[in-house]
Amino acid sequence: MSEIVVVYELEQQAAARPPAEEPPDAERLPRRVHAAPAAPGRSDAAGPRTLCGKDTFAMAKAPRPPSPRPGEPWYPDAYASLVCPDCDAVMEI
Repeated sequence: MSEIVVVYELEQQAAARPPAEEPPDAERLPRRVHAAPAAPGRSDAAGPRTLCGKDTFAMAKAPRPPSPRPGEPWYPDAYASLVCPDCDAVMEI
């Protein structure tokens, strides 16, 4: 398999929250963790679609690359419960 980039599908900003309540760059939490092929010629950027077919445009790249060691999860341990089952199934092949 080619290089993989871990990306986070982020929670949507609450529309009812006043903008002054938190800074504009406040961290949004991951809602789902996906795997995406690396962009052509770049190992540090995700391609346009995840392995499950979602658009990566509004997703955030994970701070670390997936583990290259066999048997270790490709996603960060802290977000194991948020892993996309479709991406995970492709990664296990």
